[in-house]
Amino acid sequence: MQTAAPKLSMTQVLACGAMIVTLSMGIRHGFGLWLQPITQAQGWTRETFAFAIAIQNLAWGLTGIFAGMLADRFGAFRVLVMGTVLYALGLAGMALSSNTFLFTLTTGVLIGAAQAGTTYAVVYGVIGRQIAPEKRSWAMGVAAAAGSFGQFLMVPVEGFLISGIGWQQALLVLAVVVIAIVPLAFGLREPGFGGGATPPKRDQTILQALGEAFKYPSFQLLMAGYFVCGFQVVFIGVHMPSYLKDKGLSPQVASYALALIGLFNVFGTYLAGTLGQKLARRKILASIYLGRSIAIALFLWAPLTPMSVYIFAAVMGVLWLSTVPPTNATIAQIFGVAHLSMLGGFVFFSHQIGSFLGVWLGGVLYDKTGSYDIVWYISIALGLFAAIVNLPVREAPISRGAVPQAA
Repeated sequence: MQTAAPKLSMTQVLACGAMIVTLSMGIRHGFGLWLQPITQAQGWTRETFAFAIAIQNLAWGLTGIFAGMLADRFGAFRVLVMGTVLYALGLAGMALSSNTFLFTLTTGVLIGAAQAGTTYAVVYGVIGRQIAPEKRSWAMGVAAAAGSFGQFLMVPVEGFLISGIGWQQALLVLAVVVIAIVPLAFGLREPGFGGGATPPKRDQTILQALGEAFKYPSFQLLMAGYFVCGFQVVFIGVHMPSYLKDKGLSPQVASYALALIGLFNVFGTYLAGTLGQKLARRKILASIYLGRSIAIALFLWAPLTPMSVYIFAAVMGVLWLSTVPPTNATIAQIFGVAHLSMLGGFVFFSHQIGSFLGVWLGGVLYDKTGSYDIVWYISIALGLFAAIVNLPVREAPISRGAVPQAA
């Protein structure tokens, strides 16, 4: 007779999940450092590099939906292993691609699919299923903080590798490093996904869960806000190093700035996750988006110096991925955890459409105007929009069988 699946320990889930996100997100956050070395070495435009990263974000978002479905159905372990293999192949291909098509295929499609299987949607599914609701938002904050620590840790390492051994060799080293995710994935092998334990109970099919979510106004509003999040953070993460170099600042300033974003986001994401257990998450999200718009406006208004860059990076760091814990905890609160990875994948797909537009428009408009100013102003306006649309979100669990209430 089958027995109910026991829970993994919270320490094990958080430790393994945090280290996986540290590696997968840490490597990804440094890609902006490769923009100028690769385009100068290959004779490509910035739009070429930006388009590949844009495709990466789009592939990440689209593949994330299916990675979430697979993780909900078969467990996170298998998805993490597949994602790791793709990540290593994509990084090697990024280093060795001799033309723009191969570069877009490896940097864009392969790494994008890899990130879908090794980052938040999959790890948060495990957290949602294995950690009690009263600690869930906090635990998601811990995992998001790990991704931020990965940025703080990995971006300077990546800058050091580029300057020390060259951009191609640096990518090949990272292709080997990312394999460390596989042994960590063993710590997220959930009871009930294979073996003799009873699988997690699901009262809805995938189509029923999707139909319910997409008809619910608050889900649509969360997707709209996450679109803005993607637009802002990926534009800044990829294009700010080149923006600062264009303004006459040294590459080290950009590396330190990205590292500071990662360091301060450790505190920001942890704080957002902790506050999400006590305050209305919709108000937390609205405050984050409003704060981003104010920070960007002040950054553009103030004289550009290394110190102003570091202050901006610290402030943006607090707000960087702090949207992740309250957004995913709200989805879990409204719809439950049975299909959390999949629903989180759909919301994240909206994030990645924004990422695609942010990074691609940055390259296109720079090549056409010689400036990033237009995209900075768009980022400010979108932040105000996201602050407004998050305020009407209803966080209470959905009443199944009833007509969803308007937001």
